[in-house]
Amino acid sequence: MTRPFFVYGTLRPGAYNHDRFLLGRTVREEPARLPGGLLYEGPGYPYAVPGEGEIAGELLTAAPGAYGELLSVLDALEEYFGPGHPLNLYERAEREVVRVADGVSVLAWVYFAAPGTPLGEPVAGGDWFRRGTAPRSPGAPRRP
Repeated sequence: MTRPFFVYGTLRPGAYNHDRFLLGRTVREEPARLPGGLLYEGPGYPYAVPGEGEIAGELLTAAPGAYGELLSVLDALEEYFGPGHPLNLYERAEREVVRVADGVSVLAWVYFAAPGTPLGEPVAGGDWFRRGTAPRSPGAPRRP
């Protein structure tokens, strides 16, 4: 079954990986929030983990015919090799996210930090773009 994707870091519109990996592959991008999640600094990109908080991001819907390609591209970028794989940097999970415009909950794919991933400092307010440093640096590592 196809699902939209919730992105919260370098894949958000305006960030350095958005056009590189998403341009032409989405039909809709809308602000959304992930309840039950916390955001942490990573090495140039953020990590989400389940927790008592909320994360700001975007809900992306694949363009017609682009879902399989988009899923493969994002899994490769996120270094997701399958559920519980020991080489995973992220785990892909289905979670309810809330569209900001109308408050409707939508089941979407979310990439969470894999167990054992070293986390940096918490991102206050759960918004990567408002953390006080530039999220759009073109020379930063390619991560979500």
